[in-house]
Amino acid sequence: MVRIYTTPNCIYCKLAKDFLKKNNIEYQELNVGEDESALKEMIDKSHQLGVPVIEIGKEIFVGFNRAEIAKALDLK
Repeated sequence: MVRIYTTPNCIYCKLAKDFLKKNNIEYQELNVGEDESALKEMIDKSHQLGVPVIEIGKEIFVGFNRAEIAKALDLK
């Protein structure tokens, strides 16, 4: 399962979600702007405040790096 920590106005969050949808990847979205426990969880995992933070298995990606995320998801 892919988890993505987002805020509503983040353009890179939208790009990441669009990329996942386009590739038929199911994901759980956690809005850290509204959910304080999700924000704490994101900081604990990434040590960052910036979004998006994308969790794929045990890997954490800060920001939207299309190539690295595609590689982690084994997309061609």
